[in-house]
Amino acid sequence: MRRFILTLSLAASALGATALPAAAEVRFLAFDAADRTTQALTRGVTLEVERGWFGATTVKNLFSSTSRGSARFVSGGPDQVRRVLPKDAAEGGIYAIAPEGDGRALGRALCPGSDESWIVVGRVRAGRPLTLQAVGRWADGQFRRCVALNYVYRGEWSTQPGAGPARDAPAAYGPN
Repeated sequence: MRRFILTLSLAASALGATALPAAAEVRFLAFDAADRTTQALTRGVTLEVERGWFGATTVKNLFSSTSRGSARFVSGGPDQVRRVLPKDAAEGGIYAIAPEGDGRALGRALCPGSDESWIVVGRVRAGRPLTLQAVGRWADGQFRRCVALNYVYRGEWSTQPGAGPARDAPAAYGPN
């Protein structure tokens, strides 16, 4: 009986491991700047969001909605990022802005003079406003809050077959 339970449990684990990648859903959600500060820095953005089990979301990439710029995000960051934010803004996922491509320029625009930069992304949901908090680390090792970017939901992009963020900019997609 023990052997049967062990075999059943291993089979269930293997089945679950193969089902996980298929459960992820990638969406491209567009947002417009909600205030003057946000408009001056980014205007509008499209986020590539991966939604997994139980509705958990991960932001993979950011695309400029008004130009050809894009930046890749890497999930995670030091706890000091949250510590410099106001209490109501510290909720959400921390993402490092990857320095390759346009990421370095985005980091410099959001946190001028910083060596590294992160964003804390509130809950990303279609139809809802979104706030991104930018935090930087300077050469002296200090973490500082740089800016809050506020957006209103604009819509969702649909991808063409075979299209992807590495090959095409969001401008190649059509809104739903």
